[in-house]
Amino acid sequence: MDCFKWLHEQPTCHGNIKANPQDFIVNEQLGFTFTGTGEHLMVKIRKTGENTKYVVNELAKACGVKSRDVSWAGLKDRHAVTDQWISVHLPGKADPDLTQFEAEHPGIEILETTRNDKKLRPGDLQGNWFQLRLTDLDQPQALAERLELVKQQGVANYFGQQRFGYGGNNVIKARAWGNNEFRVRDKSKRSFYLSAARSWMFNQVLSARIEQNLTREIMLGDCLQAAGDDRTFIAETITPELQQQVMQGEVAITGPLLGDNALPTTADAQAFELAIVEQEPALVALVRDNRMRHDRRSLLLLPQDMQWQFDDNGVILSFALPAGSFATSVVRELIMPLESEGMNDENTDQQ
Repeated sequence: MDCFKWLHEQPTCHGNIKANPQDFIVNEQLGFTFTGTGEHLMVKIRKTGENTKYVVNELAKACGVKSRDVSWAGLKDRHAVTDQWISVHLPGKADPDLTQFEAEHPGIEILETTRNDKKLRPGDLQGNWFQLRLTDLDQPQALAERLELVKQQGVANYFGQQRFGYGGNNVIKARAWGNNEFRVRDKSKRSFYLSAARSWMFNQVLSARIEQNLTREIMLGDCLQAAGDDRTFIAETITPELQQQVMQGEVAITGPLLGDNALPTTADAQAFELAIVEQEPALVALVRDNRMRHDRRSLLLLPQDMQWQFDDNGVILSFALPAGSFATSVVRELIMPLESEGMNDENTDQQ
């Protein structure tokens, strides 16, 4: 991730995150309630030191179903304490007794169960609430100032290092696949490599815009998005009023999640994006050959309800992020890591 520019320049404070799983707490926010009846058993779990897919496979065994009958709204980091819902398709079956399941899996706790008429899908995730502890801080005053800055101005909305795998392996594999060096049949690996390819190119575009001070400066032909609205529109002209809306956070400038269809940007913005993504011909070919649809993502991310408290052991920080955003990208703007914290194994979200 060090090849990508920082929105607020590189932090001067060094510290650690994830010294223990309890230092990284994640609570899923679905944004809707369950019906209480239906074919799908909804199981709320709290897992510590386990990844979501492992829990899914083990829960499927306990319920006497196949893993494909179990689904989730979002993947959660292994090196954390995370609360999330998992759905199990049990048509015509009673709720199973999960007492033995808990006894055999000390890292998994069943918090609640209910029923619903539909299974969980990745698009059901509204966001996540995080509570993090940053420790071993060498410049707490510098961190305090950076926290205020991030609360007011946000951070670069990068895809975090989890998306790219250990040592960037997912991107390396994606390039090799795009160059026809091997074929990928496993659906899970295909998904990881395609996501890594699109995410890498988005990060490159975002980093270039930061370098040229263009994260809040509209380019002619930019694809913009009003706050709270999924629809986008093109900046065919740049007016002082529109530029002011961007500066105030009412309208966001977006970057590309490349697909097989044409970029929606025009004029200067399209030329800017094409000049960057075309530097990765293997990744472009891979995305287009697999018929991915183009999407857009805001360049900037403003953590919600951001609060913090310093103590003798560091700082406890909490905030909420929308689905698809990475807490590690927030932390990246706050501190420089003293050592590797093992955050490369799994996404904290699933788009």
